[in-house]
Amino acid sequence: MSVSGALLTQVSVGAVALYTLVTAASRAIDRLLALAEYYDIDEVLVGMTVLALGTSLPELSAHLVASLGILSGVLDYQVASAVVIGGNTGSSTVQQFLLVGVLLIACGSLPLTRTFVRRSYLPMLGALLATLLVAWDGSISRLDGSVLLALYLIYVLVSVSNREPTGTIRERPSERPRRDALVATGLLVLVLLAASLVLSVVGTVVDMLALGGSTVGVVTIGVAAALPELTTVMDAVRRRAPNVALGTLVGSNIVNPLVGIGLGGVVSTYYVPPVVVLWDLPFKLGVGGVLLGWVRFRRTGRLTRTEGGYLLGLYFVFISGRLLLFPGQ
Repeated sequence: MSVSGALLTQVSVGAVALYTLVTAASRAIDRLLALAEYYDIDEVLVGMTVLALGTSLPELSAHLVASLGILSGVLDYQVASAVVIGGNTGSSTVQQFLLVGVLLIACGSLPLTRTFVRRSYLPMLGALLATLLVAWDGSISRLDGSVLLALYLIYVLVSVSNREPTGTIRERPSERPRRDALVATGLLVLVLLAASLVLSVVGTVVDMLALGGSTVGVVTIGVAAALPELTTVMDAVRRRAPNVALGTLVGSNIVNPLVGIGLGGVVSTYYVPPVVVLWDLPFKLGVGGVLLGWVRFRRTGRLTRTEGGYLLGLYFVFISGRLLLFPGQ
């Protein structure tokens, strides 16, 4: 088989695996929400676990599979690390810029209340800063990973203690809980298998084209893994409940770095490409801080379509800067 034919085959297999990964994760979330409703689990706890972790399931599964592959020697340490960390930052960037931008343009404006800033927005910036600090030396050690996971656990405990029910729309209660539990388990296994295949294909493509692993992760896993959040945004626009979508998007930007990178660091440790600490995280952190200051002091606490347009443009600035300033990473 020619090189071009082999490459086409790998890309096709990878596309199917990515679709399976995202679709199975979405279906698993639906089943788990139905089970939570059946067992009458507290709404805030559901939001902080099933919804927050569930919408990040593609990224989290990729991290777990990559770390196990690194430990077993099946996956290359630097390539696998770069791919999943690139996918992690890529997914959260799509959410922070593209999806929030689309949400604002579709809805017109959203209040950035003091409560939301204190309980969600500032923790998001804190999660990005903590990730930048532990990754600054070019690696994520097991101690670094433990710190990130501990920060997420503290965030969950404080949130569950202080937050009141939000009135988010839940699934109908499960009518056959045992069946749904079994199906959810099977779907989660399928997610892990699909993630394993995706990482294998991406590693092969990186070798064939001599591309940077983190860049491939950004444009493959990063984009595909944000699809559950895109569904949340579309549903929120249809139901005219944009605050729920904004909370989910910000929450995913807390889960992705703290749990995804933290979990991988604890299991196998990671190599961190320079582009992540010199461009990805500083760019996201800087935009997040400037946007907060702009909205609080110049926009009287409201996000508008103007900010939505800026965020859409900034996503393409992020991608262009990454490709131009850090080629091959």
